Amino acid sequence: MDNREIILGRALELWSQRGYDAVGVQEIVESAGITKPTMYHYFGSKRGLLDALIDERTEDLRNALAPAASYNGDLVATLESIVRGYFAFARENSALYRMLLAFWFAPADSDEYRAVAARNAAQHESLERLFEAAAKQHGNMRGRQKAYAATFLGMINTYAGLALNGHATLDDQLVYRATHQFMHGIFS
Repeated sequence: MDNREIILGRALELWSQRGYDAVGVQEIVESAGITKPTMYHYFGSKRGLLDALIDERTEDLRNALAPAASYNGDLVATLESIVRGYFAFARENSALYRMLLAFWFAPADSDEYRAVAARNAAQHESLERLFEAAAKQHGNMRGRQKAYAATFLGMINTYAGLALNGHATLDDQLVYRATHQFMHGIFS
């Protein structure tokens, strides 16, 4: 593993355990066994390190969700595919998922919130497009795509958070239950 990957790994480990502000550059470089100039060479700043970490380590999630969020005429199957993608990512990247959730709820003027805000907005927009497309078949959904996107992603993140803390299992049974619970709300 090269220095760049070691730095990214140590930053993720430290930030997911203690938060962004609680961990300084010095602690990251000492943990990685490198010097500050090496870290700055690769990332330019602590915020640059954070941006690179999030961009690079969430690429698999973005790649999995792009086709999953494309409405294919079967809303239940589409939503199950999305939930399955998020759950798989959360299982395989638990420290990162925990960190992303925590940073989403950081103060709006913080670096960590700003680092995840655009990425979260992109996820919401993708889901909004999905619900807008589905509204052509499901008229009662018309005009509600923002609320549905927020509710759906909130449900996914809540279940992921429960699982990260040992209170749920992100398996196919939960994919089914969560999707159908959400769908019941749409159609009621």
